[in-house]
Order: sequence, then C-alpha cells, then structure tokens
Amino acid sequence: MDVAVIGAAGAIGRQICVQLIERRVVPVSSRLQLVAREGSASASAVHGLRADLIDAYAEHAPLIDVALHPHDVVADVIVMAAGRTPPSRPGVPVDRHALAADNRALFHSYAHAIARHGSGHEVVIVVSNPVELAVSVFAEALGRHRVVGMGAWLDTLRFRHEIAGSLGVRRQGVGGFIVGQHGDGLVPLWSSVRFTGLTVDERVAAVARLRGERTLDAFPAEVADAKLALMELAQTDMQAAFALIDAWPPDLRALARPWLTHQSGAKTASGTAGATVDLVDTVFDGREIVVAGQVSLAGEITLAGREIHSVTGVPIILGPEGWTRVVLDPLAPDEERRLVSVIGDITASLHPGEAA
Repeated sequence: MDVAVIGAAGAIGRQICVQLIERRVVPVSSRLQLVAREGSASASAVHGLRADLIDAYAEHAPLIDVALHPHDVVADVIVMAAGRTPPSRPGVPVDRHALAADNRALFHSYAHAIARHGSGHEVVIVVSNPVELAVSVFAEALGRHRVVGMGAWLDTLRFRHEIAGSLGVRRQGVGGFIVGQHGDGLVPLWSSVRFTGLTVDERVAAVARLRGERTLDAFPAEVADAKLALMELAQTDMQAAFALIDAWPPDLRALARPWLTHQSGAKTASGTAGATVDLVDTVFDGREIVVAGQVSLAGEITLAGREIHSVTGVPIILGPEGWTRVVLDPLAPDEERRLVSVIGDITASLHPGEAA
C-alpha cells in the first residue's frame, strides 16, 4: 500500500513522513509520495525533504517521489496535512473562523482532484485544521466512510496519558475516549474510562478520585479560566506555566498542555504525527480496530432524542477501507448535554442556520 502526505514539507507533514519510515509503517516495497504546491516555497523544500529522507533511511526507505499538483496525488492512504496553522505565540488567540476561511479552498481543491483522478478507494486521514471542516469537504467529495479526522484520536491519547500519569501506570493500561470537536470543544468521556486489572468498583473509585465533583457542565468555563491563567503566566515564566498545569485534573490537562505547547512556539508536531501514523498503521494492518476520529455522521447516533447529522469526533471501527461503524456507548447526562452543545457549534460553523 502507498501513502501520500499532502503538506509534506510543513512541520507536521515532515514529522509524519519521518515516523512513517522510522516505524516501518510504509515498507520498502511501497511508495511514499510527498505532496506540495507548485510555485510555493514548499515545492522546493519537498525535493530537499526527499533527499534528506533517503539519506537518513537508505536501508529501509520506501520509494519516495514528489507531486506538485492536486491531480497527481495517487495513494491508498492520503494524509491531508496542508494549510495554514494557528498562531504559535503566547497571547495570540486561535480564530477558527479565519482558519476555516483560509483553508476551505485548499481543502476543496485536493478533495475534488482526488475524486476526479483517484482510484475511488483511497482512505483520507485529515490532520489540517479546522479538522471538522476538512472532514466535511473530503467526505462530501469522496464518501464519508473513507474520511477520518485524527483530532479525536490525538485528544484521546492525551487523555489516557494524563490519567495514566495521575495513577502512575502506563498509558497502554488505560482506556477511554475524547469525542466532539478538536480544540476547546473536546468532550472527555469519563464514563468510558477503563483500567487494566481493576474491578468495576475499583474503576469507579479511581475515576471519582481523579475527577472529583466536577461535571462537564462547568468544563467550558474551566478551559477559559485555565487558558487565561496560562497566558498571563507564560508571558513571564513559561516553565512555571507548564508546572501550573500539573496541578489540574487529567481532562483539563489533556487540553491545556498541548495548547500551551503550541503557544510556546514549540508546536505539537511530534505528538500530532504520532497519532496520525497510528491511524495510517491501522488502515495498513488489515484488521478492524476501535479508535476515535472525526467523521461525517448520517444518523448513526442519537442524542437528546435526535439523530445526529454532522461532523464530530466519536469512537469508530477503522479498517483498510475506512470506518465502518460508530461504537459510542450510552453517555452520562452531563456528557450528552456537552456533546449536543458542541455538535451544535460544529454544525453552525459548517452550515450556518442549521442545527445538529
């Protein structure tokens, strides 16, 4: 199977290419296509990236080639990592509407080119932001089961990591999902949290200890307060700002830590690439595996008595032909209220005037 990375010369795209080769996800017998835009700085950089990757991984690198036009993108799995990214300076807010306006045309150009010139069987993993918009555009052009946004999986891994850190265990021993919107609209599902080796009573006690008396009804206000405190402190002492996060509950840390990492100027390329390569590896694996991802729903779940027809992050079964079904267990009341609200926000941003 072959992989194409659109936006390969960017910070995240480059990391994705490196990890695809280092982790042997793309074998020597396959092809890695580096995609950039003709006439841009990335068009020159992508040729240099190709040479660098071959230089570094000559013994086990796949065939690596370059494409500079959307209609030249050809692969079994396509990673969409191109487009403008949020600002990475302390105190500069993320304007998702401006980001959408800047990237919408780019999403359309690649989605429609792949629809016209592709095989009709490609699976697209979306990294670009806003993830939900990109998933909506590609799903409309290619078919919704062939398009998955990686944001919910990245958020899920962060959630599990923060819980594991609080308990002093490995992340592999923690289950649980984050759903909803990638960014401030993420919805941590504490009801889905599981621990290897713990009984039901022990799990309930552990979750209660980690979460306290908090509910998701107050989560948006907690996020806003946390970001304000971090912005103020980061202006003078970035180390102290990161230390402040350590005192917060795992779900709040899962959002605040990567947000501050990006604001620090370091960005989150390594973690983002890692989660993306996980999904590519899952598609390559040939088995169907439960992950989380942003997908375009058409009534697969019902919340508050209404079928959901929108893009949102949910647990899904992912395999070699894309995602097949949603595996969302019944939610706690506060989780359902929060997810309904977030989906309403997503739908309003994608289709003004409509409701979820």
